[in-house]
Amino acid sequence: MGDWKVIAVACIASVVGVGLGALIIYCIQKMQRDSAQKGAEKIRKDAERDAEHLLRDAKVSAKADVIKMREECEQEIRERRREQQQNEKRLAQREENLDRRADSLDEKLKGLEKQEKDIESLREKLSAREGELAKNIAAQVDELERISGYSREQARDVLLEKLQNEIRNEAGIMVRNTLEEAKERSEKEARRILTYAIQRYASDCTYERTTATIPLPNDEMKGRIIGREGRNIRTIEAVTGVNILIDDTPEAVVISCFDPVRKEVARRLMERLIGDGRIHPTRVEELAKKIGKEIEDELFQEGEAAVLETGIQGVPPAIIRLLGRLKYRYSFSQNVLQHSLETAYFMGIIAAELGLDEKRAKRIGLFHDLGKAIDHEIEGPHAKIGADVLRKYNENKEVVHAVAAHHGEVEPESLYDILISACDTLSASRPGARCETTELYLKCLEQLESIANDFNGVESCFALQAGREIRVVVVPEKIGEGEAQMMAREISERIEKEMTYPGQIKVTVIRETRSVEYAK
Repeated sequence: MGDWKVIAVACIASVVGVGLGALIIYCIQKMQRDSAQKGAEKIRKDAERDAEHLLRDAKVSAKADVIKMREECEQEIRERRREQQQNEKRLAQREENLDRRADSLDEKLKGLEKQEKDIESLREKLSAREGELAKNIAAQVDELERISGYSREQARDVLLEKLQNEIRNEAGIMVRNTLEEAKERSEKEARRILTYAIQRYASDCTYERTTATIPLPNDEMKGRIIGREGRNIRTIEAVTGVNILIDDTPEAVVISCFDPVRKEVARRLMERLIGDGRIHPTRVEELAKKIGKEIEDELFQEGEAAVLETGIQGVPPAIIRLLGRLKYRYSFSQNVLQHSLETAYFMGIIAAELGLDEKRAKRIGLFHDLGKAIDHEIEGPHAKIGADVLRKYNENKEVVHAVAAHHGEVEPESLYDILISACDTLSASRPGARCETTELYLKCLEQLESIANDFNGVESCFALQAGREIRVVVVPEKIGEGEAQMMAREISERIEKEMTYPGQIKVTVIRETRSVEYAK
């Protein structure tokens, strides 16, 4: 019994505790709700108060913005009104100016109408006067024809002939004065440049001579060269490609060939055979191959030395070899390789003075006679042959054209074309650079005097200074002063067309005054 009571009491206590706990929790929650309601009420009141402040501030700010915008609008309206007033003033001024111009134009139109009337009246008067003048001129012409005994056409022909003579005389004088003035200016500068070029390149004026005659120590050596039944000499001619004349000159062998390289191979071969004494076909063939290889190497070295000496670059080996072959090529006893080097130096010096490309000018000067290395193998002028070779090896077009044009076979297109002709002549015409035979010299003088004698009015002529000058004495009654100048020009032009000569020829026509021209 006692245990049940305890359990009952415990149960009751538990129930009471749960009830008290629930009551306490309820009280606490109610207190929290009341507190929350009070806080919310406070927050709401604070929010309403802040909202009223914000609303009041917003109204104040909005009023200020409205006032500001109103002021800005009023300011803009005032400015637009001011601009409108200014535009109205300008328009009024323009209208006033237009009115003035219109009035001025009206006045001018009235003046023009009056001038037209005056001009029309003047035309009528001029027409009447022209008619009168025509009648008077016709009457005067008839009177002049009656007095002079010439018709109008005859008088015109006489006047034209007289005017032509006077104009020709005056033209000759003007040409002479103009040319003399141009020469005074140009000759001084040209003389300076050429003198500077020649001074820079002051090489010896001597020239080399090659000989194809080889002396023999005795007649026995001549027989050994010929060999049994001519075997040795035929072998020499076959391997070298030359002709050997052994009976024309006593105690000497003459070698003849158009190819200078072959001639040099044959000359060295003959000298070695004579010095060695062993002459037979096998020995000849061996020595010919060896000498040919030596000369080919020498030619390449000579060409390479020429290229290095002039300072040009990018030259193909085939061109270098052709340059070396010019060492054994001569023109009027002047070595062509030396002549090419001189021309290259002159080209470079003068091109530098004229502001042209110095390297290109030197290249043209060195290559200009390249065709002479093979002109005995290919038909045609050496200028064209050289240009074709350079074109084959993709040389610059300007260089190719200058080489082709340096003797006038092709029309010049650039300053280099004209410069190479001048430098080529400059190198060839130096004293002692070339020599000619007496026969050619006399023939040149005769041709020079013959050209001058072909002109009407020539009394006599004389070739002077080894053909460098021709003096023509004219009849004063037939040739006037101006006509003398024209004759000098015509003679020089004919010399340029019909003759080939180095340098220039001075043409002097002598009357009361002397008129001078140069055939260049």
